[in-house]
Amino acid sequence: MTLTIAQESPLTPDAAMLLSGSEDALREAYDITECSSYDAAQLDHERVQFFVARLSGKPVGCVALCVEDGFAEIKRLFTLPEARGHGVAKALVAHLEGAARANGQPRILLESGAKLAAAVGLYEALGYVRRGPFADYAQGDTTVFMEKAL
Repeated sequence: MTLTIAQESPLTPDAAMLLSGSEDALREAYDITECSSYDAAQLDHERVQFFVARLSGKPVGCVALCVEDGFAEIKRLFTLPEARGHGVAKALVAHLEGAARANGQPRILLESGAKLAAAVGLYEALGYVRRGPFADYAQGDTTVFMEKAL
């Protein structure tokens, strides 16, 4: 199977399917009051790059790079369950990091969920370290903040 990653619009049917899967996965772990996530309209912004991973042409994962003043943030990393274990999430993060470097970003930050052990473990394996809250996030029992210098 051939893996490709490209910047795409978050407003396409493929993006809608991936974002819906991401939202469903979040709702399995958290109720609506415990977390918030960017929707397609929020991802359709000049400061956001939305990437879609495809295995043999089929959309299987996504991630967004949100560029802010002094840092870039990872949003909406998601891989379809049937595509897990094929390195899709690692490839998406590597692609996003390359885009952040190309944009001159010195670091990437993220907010994840304490109940999302696989996601947190992936980020740790990729060199992300825990840190305190950033931007307008508040520390909570369900949040994990991480960063990586580029």
